[in-house]
Amino acid sequence: MARYRLRFLLQEIDVHRGTTLIGRSPDCQVTIEDPLVSRQHARIMIDDGGATIEDLKSRNGVKVNGQAVRGKVQLKDGDRLRIGTQEVVFCELAEGSGQATTKTTGFLRHCARCRLPYPQELMACPNCGETVQLEEDTMTGTDASKSWGLQLLMEVLEKALKLGRQSDAVHALQRVQAQVEERLTTGEGFDHQQLNEVMLATLRTSHALRDAEAASWALRIPRRSKVPPSSSVVEAIGSVAVALQAEVRPALEDLVAWLATTGQVGLALPRLRQALAAIVEPDPADPDQTKSNPALS
Repeated sequence: MARYRLRFLLQEIDVHRGTTLIGRSPDCQVTIEDPLVSRQHARIMIDDGGATIEDLKSRNGVKVNGQAVRGKVQLKDGDRLRIGTQEVVFCELAEGSGQATTKTTGFLRHCARCRLPYPQELMACPNCGETVQLEEDTMTGTDASKSWGLQLLMEVLEKALKLGRQSDAVHALQRVQAQVEERLTTGEGFDHQQLNEVMLATLRTSHALRDAEAASWALRIPRRSKVPPSSSVVEAIGSVAVALQAEVRPALEDLVAWLATTGQVGLALPRLRQALAAIVEPDPADPDQTKSNPALS
């Protein structure tokens, strides 16, 4: 009888007869730490008829050799499975060939020096020998300050908002904020465009969820990071100021005050001053502000 194995990165995992769950949850037989992998993402079934794979209604789907999985798809030796950002190769071994790996699950860590992923059980990165690991992977290229992990989380956030999954959006936003806070604390540099994308995503989320705390956090990012807001971020700030009013006023005042000291020439400062001026002071006689602010009526 043939045996089956999954190969990804530098590790191989035996897949046994019956059901094998693949996902982000540690309860799965194959666990992949990837923001684009659902907790229970896919299922491989092995019986007398061979092996099949099925997408478990994951958010980002499963592909076999580049084709999206619909229902159960038969697997053959050499098939390439795309799960999240990981490419997994399905291998069929002839009876008696190769030794069983005895591995039933796999976790990945990321090297702090060369940024490459490798199996958790290895004591050091097989590429460069580094023993320190990162919490996230980063994009390769000339700009090492652009975070791949952060980009993936923002994609998750955007999809959650489009699908109306508010609890998932909140969770994704919290993870985005945690990564940004870690970089701010350690003094690690930011890619300016990506940080503006973070601010924009946060402002849109706070507007959709009416979350003034998240909006205020985004408004204070430029001053803390020394990264000025882009024109799209400035426009989003204007919308949030109209929607959340006095709740975001302190953070907006702080942003305007900082921009005034930078000496930058452009439309950001006057537009933000206009947004600040449009915020109506709370009126005890009109708690919902619909009478005193035509923009909200």
